[in-house]
Amino acid sequence: MNKKADINKKKIQDEILDLKKSLLNMKFQKSSGQLEKTSQIKINRRKIASLKTKLTLNMGDKNA
Repeated sequence: MNKKADINKKKIQDEILDLKKSLLNMKFQKSSGQLEKTSQIKINRRKIASLKTKLTLNMGDKNA
């Protein structure tokens, strides 16, 4: 079960990293006027926060 949790943790961390890269890209596009859907920035930030919360809750289960 420990390996499964590690795989899950790694998957979530990879997804967070991808979203952060995407967010940075969107911020550059917004500043240059190329980004049409500026609401995507807010959506990505919330996805990152949600994944970080999920990661923290999973770690809390292990420590309990």
